[in-house]
Amino acid sequence: MEQMRRPFENRNNNTLLYTLSIIIGTVALSYGSVPLYKTICQQTGWGGQPIKSAAHASPETELDIATKLTPITTSRRLRITFAGSTSDILPWKFSPQQREVRVLPGETALAFYTATNKSVEEDIIGVATYSVTPAQVAPYFSKIQCFCFEEQRLNKGETVDMPVFFYIDPEFLKDPNMRGIDTITLNYTFFKAKYDKNGHLTPVS
Repeated sequence: MEQMRRPFENRNNNTLLYTLSIIIGTVALSYGSVPLYKTICQQTGWGGQPIKSAAHASPETELDIATKLTPITTSRRLRITFAGSTSDILPWKFSPQQREVRVLPGETALAFYTATNKSVEEDIIGVATYSVTPAQVAPYFSKIQCFCFEEQRLNKGETVDMPVFFYIDPEFLKDPNMRGIDTITLNYTFFKAKYDKNGHLTPVS
């Protein structure tokens, strides 16, 4: 009986190990999925996420970057419009300082948003997400400096200006799907955030 029982015990042990591995892997994936998704979106432009610029990359890419940051003067100018909003529980006023700018592909542009903490009782941390419309333009929308995905702490009643420094990759002009696109909207949404017990900044719903 002992010999007959031993293969079943080994099989049960293997099943238990596989099950525990799946559970641990699922938990790890759930904790890592948000930053992983954000990174993928920033690198690929999925979901209307502008690509993170390589403007501060290694020296061997500086020539390529300089080429991308050369305005294509023979191109049509693109109209970049700006939008901003806040979640319902964030007592901030948040809006763009300019309605639009017009840029050439390869031309850098600087825009500003203004945020005001309207609370008279507390300092508040906010975190912004952003997207580009139409979404298919996102792979060509490169930000050099941006306040998104980072802690923005405003004291009660405080007002701050938030810069966005960006350019449209000249490769935009080579994509036949971009031919009919002349207007691009950059939208930011601010959420209230706090640090959890592990020290991670998380949105408050």
